[in-house]
Amino acid sequence: MRKQGKRMNKVNVNQVIAYVRVSTHEQATEGVSLAAQEERIRAYCTMTGLELVAVIRDEGVSASKELATRPGGAELLSLVADKGINNIVALKLDRLFRDAADCLNQTRAWDTAGINLHLIDMGGTAINTGTAMGRFFITMAAGFAELERNMIAERTTAALAHKKAHREAYSPTPLGYNRNGKQLVVNDQEQKTVKVIKAMRAEGVSMGEIARRLNDAGTPTKKGGKWYASTVNNILKNNLHEEVA
Repeated sequence: MRKQGKRMNKVNVNQVIAYVRVSTHEQATEGVSLAAQEERIRAYCTMTGLELVAVIRDEGVSASKELATRPGGAELLSLVADKGINNIVALKLDRLFRDAADCLNQTRAWDTAGINLHLIDMGGTAINTGTAMGRFFITMAAGFAELERNMIAERTTAALAHKKAHREAYSPTPLGYNRNGKQLVVNDQEQKTVKVIKAMRAEGVSMGEIARRLNDAGTPTKKGGKWYASTVNNILKNNLHEEVA
């Protein structure tokens, strides 16, 4: 029999709280809307005899945030603790967790407290951490999910480097260039701004002070807004400007 940790409140063994999350982009393009997730979760709860007592929603929230730092995620953790519910259900691993470390740390804490996590779409099957096999599979799944994200990031970085090396257009179009079809062409006026920024930085001027001076001089940004230290930093880091001096 699994230990219930130090939870002092009454445990409701058949009750479950659902968590659904979607980013705006995913909702528009990938068919993982909040309503679709909730429908599948309700069907799962009916099939397994679990009583769904609450659905926590995070809409337009990126998976890059840890669960506890999301509005809905914080509400989920608080509600589980307050009501003594020991089942959480979500559609997939990536609805809940940012990365493998986030997943393993949180599921370990839930396991210690006697809380089972149900994921209903793991390669076409459902798993829950109430069994040794379920805990094993979620550990493996978290590792593979992080590997996939890292491989995608590597491919994206390589593709962007290739585009920059061949002056191919990418989004957003950087200061100092205009987009002409699939190619980047030099914008002489904006290149002068890049030179000014690099010269000031070479003199030891802080990025915040560079931004202030550019704003005071009425120097236009690429999109017509104000200059910020982050804007200056992005220009200085862009290797497209390595030849600009």
